[in-house]
Amino acid sequence: MFHKVKNVNALPDYKLSVQFCEGVTKIYDIAPLFEKYGFFLPLKGSPELFSSVIVDQGGYGIIWNDDIDISCDELWANSG
Repeated sequence: MFHKVKNVNALPDYKLSVQFCEGVTKIYDIAPLFEKYGFFLPLKGSPELFSSVIVDQGGYGIIWNDDIDISCDELWANSG
């Protein structure tokens, strides 16, 4: 089941406030991804890029650019 994303906001310390279409809001910490996946490192080096996060068309995830995204399932499953 997809938990589509309705809205996303960048927070301090590389956290994201993710609001899902069901009305649930969760906090997702992307900091652990910096060590696991190198393609997330540009977000660590650029607060402007990190803050530019948007919901992907259709709500199936969030994106920063053509190279950096996170799926709605990942956000739902691994958010607090």
